[in-house]
Amino acid sequence: MNKKSISLTQLKHQKVLLIWAAVIVVYGVVFYYLPLAGWVMAFQDYKPVTGLLHSKFIGFDKFIRLFSDVTFLRVIRNTLAMGVINLAVTFFMAILFAILLNEIACQGGKKVVQTISYLPHFLSWIIVTGILHDALSGTGIINQLLLNFNLVEQPINFFAHEKYFWPIVAFANVWKETGWNAIIYLAAITAIDPSLYEAAAIDGAGRWAKIKHVTLPGIKPTIMILLLMNIGNVLNAGFEIQYLLGNGLVINVSQTIDIYVLKWGISQGDYAIGTAAGIFKSVVSIVLIVICNRIAKRHGEERLF
Repeated sequence: MNKKSISLTQLKHQKVLLIWAAVIVVYGVVFYYLPLAGWVMAFQDYKPVTGLLHSKFIGFDKFIRLFSDVTFLRVIRNTLAMGVINLAVTFFMAILFAILLNEIACQGGKKVVQTISYLPHFLSWIIVTGILHDALSGTGIINQLLLNFNLVEQPINFFAHEKYFWPIVAFANVWKETGWNAIIYLAAITAIDPSLYEAAAIDGAGRWAKIKHVTLPGIKPTIMILLLMNIGNVLNAGFEIQYLLGNGLVINVSQTIDIYVLKWGISQGDYAIGTAAGIFKSVVSIVLIVICNRIAKRHGEERLF
């Protein structure tokens, strides 16, 4: 089959589209690719005075120092643990919420629930952590309920015990993002052919059977794609909530790689070791995506590439 050549007239008709495409490409190059030149700092004894071009090259010394630091190894554990917990809980809850929301027969009630569920996404983490502090304080509603039901003898200081920190972070992420994350699953559910539900009903399928045999298979490709993308972000466990809720009593479980980079790369002026930590996180994310994508390909599932 002969390939159609693009004429000058056609290019003129698409002039606006081409201009905006060029703008987006330039934006991506300037803000996403040019900054990668800064990665060279991780292999230098970087000094702001000497700059990138004249700082002494030291190879992998910063990486060796990084992985010899017990604090950084603990930070990796914290980041990975919170990332996996957040991924598992938020991913599952978004799917569950979308399915349950789709089962609401009353359209008016459905819209109200949808709107309410979206609202926390637009709140800053400052507000969310403030709400958590008030709710979990010694005189907050959680402690008051525990005392009223005689579940505890005295108020619990939730932010003074390490065992409570990760569940609090997971709950905050679920409360803030479940409604927003469910949007794409709701869109995928609406794209399912209604005749499939009708055929299932004729065969005697109830609500659970329809969900199991029609809804879940219908949104499975969407679930797989988003799962692969989220696995790549597992080390992006967060910065704001851990930084705002963390304190000296829970520092062993609250610090993430991003906080470590801020503390040592910015506050202490060691930009090289902060860059090395950032490179480590990026490399791990890429490796996770490639591995999981190959596993999905091997099993015949939807994949990114």
